[in-house]
Amino acid sequence: MAYIRKFKTTSGATGVQVCYKQGTKVVRTIHVGSASSELALSKLLKKARGIIDGNNTPLFDLKKYEKK
Repeated sequence: MAYIRKFKTTSGATGVQVCYKQGTKVVRTIHVGSASSELALSKLLKKARGIIDGNNTPLFDLKKYEKK
């Protein structure tokens, strides 16, 4: 199971990590980065979601339903 972890750094920025758990134990952590603004934080969260979703195949192909 993977999840996104947000935390405050000593400099006051917000750090973003992708953590992988096996049972109750964290077995792998990927540091995505740290941000000091809301815009930078949203970009890091989007990147973290991409890391998690990169390992999964989607159930549906939503691109065929997008309006052109």
